[in-house]
Amino acid sequence: MTVPHPQTLNDFSRGRRAAIVAILGALWTIGPFSIDLYLPALPTLGGDLGASQQQVAVTVTAFLVGLAFGQVQAGALSDTYGRRRPLVAGLLLFTLATAACALAPTIQVLIVARFLQGLGGAAGMAISNAAVTDYVRGREAAKLLSRLAIIGGVAPIIAPLAGGQLLRVVSWRGLFVVLTAIALALFLSVLFGLPESLPRERRSSAGFGTLFRSLLTLSRDPRFIGFALTSALSFAGFFAYLAGSSFVYQDVYHVSPAAFSVLFAVNAVGMLGASELNRRLLVRFTPAQMLAAALAVNAAAGLIVLAVLLVGGLGVWALAAPLFVLVASVGLVIPNSTALALSLHPDVAGTASAYFGTLRLGLGALATPLVGLSGGMNGVSMGLVIAGAGILALVTFAVVAWRDRGRETTCELRPGTCADMTVC
Repeated sequence: MTVPHPQTLNDFSRGRRAAIVAILGALWTIGPFSIDLYLPALPTLGGDLGASQQQVAVTVTAFLVGLAFGQVQAGALSDTYGRRRPLVAGLLLFTLATAACALAPTIQVLIVARFLQGLGGAAGMAISNAAVTDYVRGREAAKLLSRLAIIGGVAPIIAPLAGGQLLRVVSWRGLFVVLTAIALALFLSVLFGLPESLPRERRSSAGFGTLFRSLLTLSRDPRFIGFALTSALSFAGFFAYLAGSSFVYQDVYHVSPAAFSVLFAVNAVGMLGASELNRRLLVRFTPAQMLAAALAVNAAAGLIVLAVLLVGGLGVWALAAPLFVLVASVGLVIPNSTALALSLHPDVAGTASAYFGTLRLGLGALATPLVGLSGGMNGVSMGLVIAGAGILALVTFAVVAWRDRGRETTCELRPGTCADMTVC
């Protein structure tokens, strides 16, 4: 499909613009839906395949590792060949790997299939962010990313509820069959409905040397690394919650899979509401100010979660309340940290998005096995990872803010202009 390359989304018709935003938002659902749909089945999946809790947790880790590694390649390819071709190829791999998950005869095969699933899904997550920066930067990028987060935020609400209900009539394999159908629908939507957003004159040259130089440039930018680490540390706590909450709620607090699905979905609603609130508040506050507030709330909620788990015996709602606040704060961290980081280097937005996402998901993948280091999925280990990650994220951002004090800031950048400066 060949279409003119717009300078902004406003160059499209209203209906076309809405379709593009919807597709980009749906690409955000790849990670959440691929994890959340089968979270209620984790305790039973291990019994069916004869696997331990730690091995089952590795299926989450393998997916995150695939997402992390896949983003580097997908982002770099999108800077060279445009956004569409790497995205279509990645979604095809994702669809095939998801089907393989449904047919996996052993936990080892499932782990490999999950890694390949993440590898393919990485294209959607990295390239959707890069496509946003093809159109807008700074404050406007944060607003659009908030809108995409709202669309993508539907997945964590629907997925665990759907997973819990589907488990009444199908096994965990049936969940992956459903996910395969969703993946195919997304593949076809991109193939026939998403235009190319990066014109040839703005693409970088191909080759490993170009990728290496771009990664080196990004690594030498303390602001980019600071924002990326801030987001990554926050996500490490979030993924500790993803990996451990199913076991903590069901094994420690003895809630049913259906009740867990409801608790999980309520937290996702909080994240969705926070994303919408962020979009509205960006009219008055800068992305950096919103990010600072979100990180402070995230760290405080993490400490409360840890305290509740250390004390023990306080009841499920004592844990559910701070976890709700913790997850909701991520709805503020995602769009603002992403916009602040990617607006710094619009000339290599795909590679920057991949670097950003790889670091974030890499730390998330490391956090999931840490939850089970004590010999099982217990609440204290999850709380330690969540609280520690939240504190480190806040400290990292404080260092970045301190280094940037007194700098002149800019928020509104036209496409194609240099963003190698502090963004607010």
